Amino acid sequence: MVYSSYISPPLPPLPPLPMKTNSRIISASLLRLRMKSPFFAILALFARFIPSQQLTTAATDGKDIFYNPDYLHSLPVAQQDGLLLHEVLHAALLHVPRRGVREAELWNIAADIVVNGIICKQDVFELPPGGLRDKKLEHLSVEEIYELLLKNTNNSFSSLKLLNPDLLNEAPSDASSSGDSRDLQSDNNLNIQIPPTPLIEGGLNDQKAGENPLDSNNSTKNHSLSEKRKAALEEHWQNALQQASVIARTVNQGKLPAGMERELGALSAAQINWRSYLWRYLVQTPTDFSGFDRRFIGRGLYLETLQAENIQVYVAVDTSGSVDNQQLLMFLSEVGGILSSYPHLKCELYYADAEAYGPYELNSDMRLPKPEGGGGTSFVPFFEKVAESWDGYTQSVCIYLTDGYGTFPDVAPQLPVLWVVTPGGLELEGFPFGEAVRLLSV
Repeated sequence: MVYSSYISPPLPPLPPLPMKTNSRIISASLLRLRMKSPFFAILALFARFIPSQQLTTAATDGKDIFYNPDYLHSLPVAQQDGLLLHEVLHAALLHVPRRGVREAELWNIAADIVVNGIICKQDVFELPPGGLRDKKLEHLSVEEIYELLLKNTNNSFSSLKLLNPDLLNEAPSDASSSGDSRDLQSDNNLNIQIPPTPLIEGGLNDQKAGENPLDSNNSTKNHSLSEKRKAALEEHWQNALQQASVIARTVNQGKLPAGMERELGALSAAQINWRSYLWRYLVQTPTDFSGFDRRFIGRGLYLETLQAENIQVYVAVDTSGSVDNQQLLMFLSEVGGILSSYPHLKCELYYADAEAYGPYELNSDMRLPKPEGGGGTSFVPFFEKVAESWDGYTQSVCIYLTDGYGTFPDVAPQLPVLWVVTPGGLELEGFPFGEAVRLLSV
């Protein structure tokens, strides 16, 4: 029999699959998942799988996995496993709450690139047709990919198209938490014991009786309840990831599945607003908080008392090509805002590639000097100039905006250093000294 790939007569709609059939398909997939990767199998045990005819393929609201039974049944078993694992990873890596106010479709594309990259790196799963791949980006975190896509919407990245968005703000209206959803924690066929999920057992003292903190309809009533839903999601999947990591240490000599390290690291980093981090870093208050600085109250400035009379800030901007104008303006405008609020702070700006150009006195009213540079990257000249400028006793800090790819000094400077790293830059753990935070929009 010959099948034509060009002419296909319309098929009549299939009758809905019986719930027991759906359940058997899910159970079989999870059993195969357990054989291929105990780490991913544990994560899947923390999810509920619920059928929905409203979906074309499958999706998640960050809590549950929803799937079209007809579509799932039509796939080969290897693609069934890949589809369900795709949604489980979206949920476990908190891709729904991590989006924040970012553009939904572009965020979904970035999240798909990460998840599909992780799945394909295992070499034992198969993605259904249409799965997004970009090998140049999939080693990055979702936040970094989003920034790169946002900045390059007019180039080759524009060819990435999302056929079926699968990160939902709320559950499909035809999805019921009863019906075909399965209590995987008591599934004897899987023979894996995990404790009751905190999503069902509570943990939010002020929730009403019988009210699920992750219920999508409840989460839209007010902002505070939405925050509770996010917190409950984070607690639930953190528990899942911790247990999966224990299994990985036991079965795979401590190795996590390929591709998971960067995204797991982003789970905590994604919660940090880099602007807030920068403010906290520069405006350090005493640990015993002594209130407002009385010298500025008469001017209408209610400023926290600083640790020192004067604080010197040294800022370096990498001009080797890794920092674009938008990132430069975003960063320096934030520094300028801090300076205008806190007269204690004095700031020197340097541009740096393989050399350091400056200093320029930075304040909230200044017009930024034209960037200099464009060559290779060495961090050494900036820290040499700082060492020459610093008097040895004024409280001072160094801030370096860079992608992190360059030559570091052999000896760490005496002053504290904050690295503000651009999307796609060096992993934060790769900096030999100081603290590092990723420069991402929020």
